[in-house]
Amino acid sequence: MDPEFSQRYRELYERHWWFRAREELIVKFLRRNQPPGGWGTILDVGCGDGLFFRELTQFGDVEGIEVSADVISPDNPYRDRIHIGPFDKTFQPGKKYSLVLMLDVLEHLAEPVEALRNALSHLQPHGCLLITVPAFKALWTSHDELNYHFTRYTRATFSQVAEKAGMRTAVSRYLFYWLFPVKLAVRGKERLFGSTPRIPGIPPSGLNRMLYWVSRLEEELLGRFPVPLGSSLLIFGRASSNGGNQ
Repeated sequence: MDPEFSQRYRELYERHWWFRAREELIVKFLRRNQPPGGWGTILDVGCGDGLFFRELTQFGDVEGIEVSADVISPDNPYRDRIHIGPFDKTFQPGKKYSLVLMLDVLEHLAEPVEALRNALSHLQPHGCLLITVPAFKALWTSHDELNYHFTRYTRATFSQVAEKAGMRTAVSRYLFYWLFPVKLAVRGKERLFGSTPRIPGIPPSGLNRMLYWVSRLEEELLGRFPVPLGSSLLIFGRASSNGGNQ
């Protein structure tokens, strides 16, 4: 991620409609799918400054791992729960987790299969993995360049990664359907006129609220249908019987 973007990430996360809508969607998904005893131990991979921890604590005991110490605030109340370092074989927390999250992480990695396999290895038996990634290379814009993305995924291309890593997928669905034509139009404009990657801003308050509620309403009305397009992809599953930690 661009260093300046990283410094502004907290403000965007706390106020921008997209982050607010995504958080609400994920919280509802976890609530619907949690086991009878709750999630127990939770690991948030690429957690940044632990901005999602406040919501995740309602589901269990939360920890995170973040490669860059610079993004973690000195006064962060969750600082002692965040492991600093790369998410690779050197990460040895001494425990397994009932839920591992990788929220918009894998698109930043040159070796997603290895990272996904590593995440599966940290799951308890019958533990679950929740992933979000940007969808469709056709929606590639300067925003992807600003975020140092390697790729965007479809259900089919992510399925190939999951199979190689030893993940059995229970849910694979697109999110933010209405953004697909919008981002496609942005890509077309950038291809015609060129573009310079710019850090996104927060829309005016009225527009920001409207886009949040459009996303929420769309999810309420269409979220249970197999809509074939969207700007993001959500994947939920666990280690397969011949891979991961099983």
